[in-house]
Amino acid sequence: MQVLIYSRIFKENDAAVVQEVFDCLQDNGITVYVYTPYLEQLYGKIRFKKDVGSFDNHLDFSVKKIDYVITLGGDGTILHAITLIRQAETPILGINLGRLGFLANVEKKKIKEAITSLKNGTISLDERRLLQLDSNIPIFGELNFALNDCTLLKRDTSSMITIHTYLNGAFINSYWADGVIISTPTGSTGYSLSCGGPIIFPHSSNFVITPVAPHNLSMRPIVVSDNAVVSFEVEGRADNFLCTLDSRFETITSDHLLAVKKCQFSAKIVRLADTNFLSTLREKLAWGSDQRND
Repeated sequence: MQVLIYSRIFKENDAAVVQEVFDCLQDNGITVYVYTPYLEQLYGKIRFKKDVGSFDNHLDFSVKKIDYVITLGGDGTILHAITLIRQAETPILGINLGRLGFLANVEKKKIKEAITSLKNGTISLDERRLLQLDSNIPIFGELNFALNDCTLLKRDTSSMITIHTYLNGAFINSYWADGVIISTPTGSTGYSLSCGGPIIFPHSSNFVITPVAPHNLSMRPIVVSDNAVVSFEVEGRADNFLCTLDSRFETITSDHLLAVKKCQFSAKIVRLADTNFLSTLREKLAWGSDQRND
């Protein structure tokens, strides 16, 4: 078995956990590659029992047989890893070194258990749909996809914007708002949720359109099929607006005509045998927890 370790920044506080990950992998006879920019940060700080290989970019997936990608960080690290994995669809095991961790759901105390499960094949894979953004004026280059959401937002402290929205060419509404979020089921527990959007189960074939601070309070989030194409025209008093895909952003103008649809490839997230979406919701959102007397 061969795995790729992916992370962006090495933090001294995480040194013991990172060391445990490498020790567990190499003790189990698993061949380890490390994303090159991260590997350069580890030299002199992490001890390797065996040599590790370097992994430069997404093209390496076509020449190196990687069975799993292990991310060290939070959900944001997984989002960045997907821009590396792309069409390879290599399954991701997220070890949570961050805070909430909806996707990076392996806690530090379960590292040995998770790696043993990988080796024994006693894991499940959750397929998560991505969205794709098309534009008449190219933006985001080859990375025009997102696991969580696409947003169209006003910039800085400018006045609210108007977003004309269409479903398969049929007019839905003109949102007068600070912006609009187009979320996948995976992203429904992120920015969309904080703006009043619903929680959508991961395997639902839907998009959620959620307005951000709408001028008209009757404008509520709506759920549509992900087989549909949702298109947008943006206008406002400012010359520029903001378009994001997960944590990446581009500046757009009213000349941009945008369309969101289902991406042709998906992301695969490793899930341990004792976890599921409902248990993650209860834990991360503290459902059923009474903290009044704490």
